[in-house]
Amino acid sequence: MQVSTKFTIAIHILAAASYFGKDHKVTSEFLAGSIGCNPVIVRNLMMDLKKAGLISVRRGPGGVEVTRPLDQITFRDVYDAVETRKDRLFNFHENPNPLCPVGRNIHQALDGKLLDIQKQFQEDLRGHTLAEVVGDLQKAIGSQ
Repeated sequence: MQVSTKFTIAIHILAAASYFGKDHKVTSEFLAGSIGCNPVIVRNLMMDLKKAGLISVRRGPGGVEVTRPLDQITFRDVYDAVETRKDRLFNFHENPNPLCPVGRNIHQALDGKLLDIQKQFQEDLRGHTLAEVVGDLQKAIGSQ
């Protein structure tokens, strides 16, 4: 369950689509310009977001639209849509020395604690929504 840049880029895609969607045709090229990355990366993430039912993509004059109310899209929804390595938040070093008393016992001493942290992280993702992000963006943009 490691968090890559896919997660923050996906949040950016959703926030920008919501913010600009009323006045602009939101395309992968448009989003890539806002994000500062290659449009291919945006298109790949858009496919994941579409599969998860978070956006619709219409060719031609349509562009990208967010499909659910922003307060009903949690960070966990986005994370589940785009992240591919969800099994572990922490990667453990692979070869602790079995002849060392610390190396031999580090998994026993640490694994449960890391699992607790991972579970809390998953719950924390459910506690934040895209509405919060877009609201904060609107405040920041309005104060400039």
